Amino acid sequence: MKVPNTIEEKDGRSDIGADILANINDPKNLERLYRKNELRFQRGFNDLYPAIKDHAVAGFWHERLHFKQDSTFRGSRNDVIFILLASLITGLLAKIPLFTGIEEDLFFSRNIGLLAFPMLMVYFLWKQQTGYQQWILPFLSVVASACYINLLPYDNSSDSIMLASMHLPIFLWVILGYAFIGGDLNDGRKKIDYLRYNGDLVVMTSIIVLSGILFTAITIGLFDLIGLNIGEFYFQHVAIWGIGAIPVLATHLVRNNPQMVNKMSPLIARIFTPLVFATLLVFLSALIYTGKNLYDDRNILLLFNVVLIGVMALILFSVTEATKQDRGRLNLMFLVGLSVLSIIINGIALSAIVFRLSAYGMTPNRIAVLGGNILIFIHLIFVAHRLIRALREKETMEKVESVITLLLPAYGIWTAFVIFILPLLFHFK
Repeated sequence: MKVPNTIEEKDGRSDIGADILANINDPKNLERLYRKNELRFQRGFNDLYPAIKDHAVAGFWHERLHFKQDSTFRGSRNDVIFILLASLITGLLAKIPLFTGIEEDLFFSRNIGLLAFPMLMVYFLWKQQTGYQQWILPFLSVVASACYINLLPYDNSSDSIMLASMHLPIFLWVILGYAFIGGDLNDGRKKIDYLRYNGDLVVMTSIIVLSGILFTAITIGLFDLIGLNIGEFYFQHVAIWGIGAIPVLATHLVRNNPQMVNKMSPLIARIFTPLVFATLLVFLSALIYTGKNLYDDRNILLLFNVVLIGVMALILFSVTEATKQDRGRLNLMFLVGLSVLSIIINGIALSAIVFRLSAYGMTPNRIAVLGGNILIFIHLIFVAHRLIRALREKETMEKVESVITLLLPAYGIWTAFVIFILPLLFHFK
């Protein structure tokens, strides 16, 4: 179709109009012009549009530039009611220490996972309209976990009970994954979507929490100006309900407004992957240089494992985002390097754990850490192998995705062992 070759002068915008007209049949250059200055492009296009409105490309850009986005908080009345009910129920559960006199530190250390995950399970099972069969496992898991963890002896010196409390959120996270995929354990795509959801949820939750902190500081500060100290009242009777709503609210926003975090999550992965790679490389070099003995220093070994878990989570998140964004070869090289360094760190940690087991005997901590490290070590080897093949262009990133979810059920089984069996084996010591 022939397009006009003249443009009426209007407020000095004819230059961008001429550029648009010259590239009307070149989608790549049109996109480049748009990204260079979106506002200037839109104004120039609006001036030009009457003359080219019959052109197919012009029709597409007109719809793109004038598309009316729905409300950020999309959702039905039932969605709003559910979020309010979730906030109410979670807030009431969080107030159990106030009603019963249970020590707050003890209650929250054991039940933090039970406050965060059950309502999310209900949300996904409800939204997916799953049959009652898919509700059975999450329901029994939550009830059994709540009864078991709160019936354990109150012994602050017990390592096995402390480990059970620490692993319970991980176990419930795996059960949440079951609810997310609607009980369809054979659907690999849904499992990857679950990992992506977790990354997006962390981003959205962070934004909400930071906004809530700012709002809280302003509110308390305003009342302080007039001599009213409302801090304790505010946290006990206002903030507790808001905190209870955060997981479900953040989930609702992520699921119904994916564009809110679609750009942020890949950006975070792209920034932190090379940074963490460089940090680990320098750290390992410094470790060799200083000659620090990990085999006798329990605290360093514990820190090693914390770092390893964080790096493993970053690798999983980065791989899922890499597939979605089709990232370049350099980013893939960083992922390969990060996974290889993580395998080295895990190997060092495993050797230190085995040494401590042989030298000092079995304890709940050593058994729990050994099992977790073995799982992560195997998982990292599978992931690194697939990443290397992808780097050599022998496999697609979709193949890497498939191995990402391979051991997720194994993590759930191991955490269940640590929670329900390990304390019994060591007589709650």
